[in-house]
Amino acid sequence: MAQVVQQKEERSLGDLFSELAGETGTLVRQEIALAQVEITKKASSVGTNVGSLAVGGAVGYAGFLAILAGVIMALAYFIPAWIAAMLVGVIVAAVAYFMISSALEKLKNIELTPTESVDSIKEDAKWLKNQVS
Repeated sequence: MAQVVQQKEERSLGDLFSELAGETGTLVRQEIALAQVEITKKASSVGTNVGSLAVGGAVGYAGFLAILAGVIMALAYFIPAWIAAMLVGVIVAAVAYFMISSALEKLKNIELTPTESVDSIKEDAKWLKNQVS
């Protein structure tokens, strides 16, 4: 039993560096996998918001065309048709501006940097420095 403990304590410097290199390689692979997962999750969020922006614009355009024509025709009974068209156009433009501004603001607030991976790599670098020192 004492001999086994003595053998563990007497590992060569080469063995220790070999083990450290192996563990460092494993650690780097794990950090790369974490960064890939984090970036994929954030890219998915960006894609969802871009998709919402596009669908919102298409639905707004398609759905309101018929309604707008009807509203313009109804208003034309009370005011000149060109004023009715201008009034409806300004209202629709204001709604579109709000929708687009909201989606763009959400896109601006998404941080694409894989912060968890960067923090973890910094910790790993400190650990590795302490192991080598």
